[in-house]
Amino acid sequence: MLMQFIVALFVLRTGAGYDFFNFISTLARDFLGFAKDGVAFLTSTQVSQYGMFFFSVLPAIIFFVAVVHIWYQWGLVQWVVSKGSYFFIWTTRTSGCESAAATAAPFIGQGENAILVARLLPYATSSELHAIMTSGFATIAGSVLASYIALGLNPQAMVSSCIMSIPCSLAMSKLRYPEVELSQTNGRVLKPKDLNKDAKVYTNWLEAFIEGATLGLTVAGMVLTSTMCVVSLVAFINAVLTWFGDFWNIDNLSLTMIFGYILYPVAFFLGTPSKDIMDVARLIATKLTFNEYVGYTDLTTMKPYTEMDERSKFIATYCLCGFANFGSVGVNIGVLKTLAPRKSKQVASLVISALITGACSTIISAGIASMVVNDVGRFSTGK
Repeated sequence: MLMQFIVALFVLRTGAGYDFFNFISTLARDFLGFAKDGVAFLTSTQVSQYGMFFFSVLPAIIFFVAVVHIWYQWGLVQWVVSKGSYFFIWTTRTSGCESAAATAAPFIGQGENAILVARLLPYATSSELHAIMTSGFATIAGSVLASYIALGLNPQAMVSSCIMSIPCSLAMSKLRYPEVELSQTNGRVLKPKDLNKDAKVYTNWLEAFIEGATLGLTVAGMVLTSTMCVVSLVAFINAVLTWFGDFWNIDNLSLTMIFGYILYPVAFFLGTPSKDIMDVARLIATKLTFNEYVGYTDLTTMKPYTEMDERSKFIATYCLCGFANFGSVGVNIGVLKTLAPRKSKQVASLVISALITGACSTIISAGIASMVVNDVGRFSTGK
């Protein structure tokens, strides 16, 4: 938690901190953006610029999986994981596997952060799987950052929220699901040869790229079907609740309304002005039941959210900055089940816990930010 507070000071109070992390996020966003060129070849340039899930997220997943296989062939991923684990073993006492995934989450997103340590997943403990999913739920990806900035949200607030959530997601995950097993990457740094254990040997980088593209297609298909079914299920539950609500004279009864009242104390303790507490709680509920994009769209375009106090908008911006929603449950199950079939039962049993823990991590980041920031107006929507 001290690390999170220090990161908040560095990012929110210094221009150098923001510029540094924004540069990294920009590089990641531009890299994943090359997938649009492939979409333009298959369809058209106009279609490749659509922000729809099918034309933006899925091609980026396929492209990233293919490139990661090249990095494995060259030994780059093994080197980064082995060297990067030094810092987290010393500071947070977490393993190299979960630390690498948590660090990568705000830059490449959930699903992709698990793909980065795909070779370690079959040997991951339950606590490590929980931490990997939690870190994905607690942040958003650089690949979708541009679309949120286009809505009028401040990029510095978005980037700082993601960075702050890295140590917080690890802390919250270990509080919720402590490590009781023997991890292969805990307490020692794995060598590249250890990361290559049981891995397929490719003739050259081109064969690795083709094999990665094939795996990426499988992962993207699993993400597509899982997300579609989960969102459809939420819509069905909302329809049933609305039907029952009509008998009880409750207009528009839905999961969003229910979670809005449950999250009312959360919005209150974050320091939201009294008149906007329920509105901020409903925005958090919208993010949880649907996704953060719907929440941000409501925040910037719909009343009464557009008429909220600037501090309320600031708090809502941070609270919505995470992938913790029911649709993302399908993404995590789909990706991890594809990469580590033997861990599918563990993933299914842990994913709801990771969802709640990731949402709490994002909310804690909002609380830290509201204490540290000294000029709320600079981080407001439309600034």
